Amino acid sequence: MLRKIDKNIWIAEQPLKYFGLSVGTRMTVIRFNNGELAVISPIQVDDETTKQLNQLGNVKYIIAPNLFHYLFLSNFKALYPQAKVYAVSALKAKRPEISIDQALEDNGENLLGELECLLFEGFKTFLPSGALPLNEYIFFHAESQTLVLTDTAFYFDESFPMTTKLVSKIIGGYKKLRPSLLEQLATQEKEKVKQSVQKVLRWDFRRVIVAHGSIVEHDAKKQFKEGYEWFLGESL
Repeated sequence: MLRKIDKNIWIAEQPLKYFGLSVGTRMTVIRFNNGELAVISPIQVDDETTKQLNQLGNVKYIIAPNLFHYLFLSNFKALYPQAKVYAVSALKAKRPEISIDQALEDNGENLLGELECLLFEGFKTFLPSGALPLNEYIFFHAESQTLVLTDTAFYFDESFPMTTKLVSKIIGGYKKLRPSLLEQLATQEKEKVKQSVQKVLRWDFRRVIVAHGSIVEHDAKKQFKEGYEWFLGESL
């Protein structure tokens, strides 16, 4: 079910386990002034959510923001075959069976002039196969002053199960808006990350929506800055 966050922005959530941990996942829906909708990180939607989307407007853009948030993309596209799929170009090589209409790299720093975006360069995460790049695009919705992240930061709180809280306290992300220790260890190109963070901090955001964790509504920009100061090991 969709939940309105602010003017022209909604979210929907579903359970998700990652390495056995309940982390949940979240998609974000943006409505443009012409009534078209952009859906970032689509989830497996039910009939009620589909009905709500159809009432809001015309789903025109389906966005896979990094190399890992594509699991429900094809199913979502099947519901909205007229929509265009936007994704990082490297996803074509990773999952060639996914039909991609346009690479995010081809859009500069604006999507339809109402949703700003940038490639968060240099950032990697640890998986069993080793340190891998996320190739994540992050988004800024100026109308609601909302920053939309996917896997570049987390924020777990008391609403999550005990095991998730315990692990996030150990590796980072418990009541702190930041990446985990795994990303900190995996990422070697810290200068590129720093440059990306500095660009993000130029945006006037007061809220952060993350894909995994709780939405940060208070001191979000300050928390983002402090989280990446910890990640980089220096002041910004």
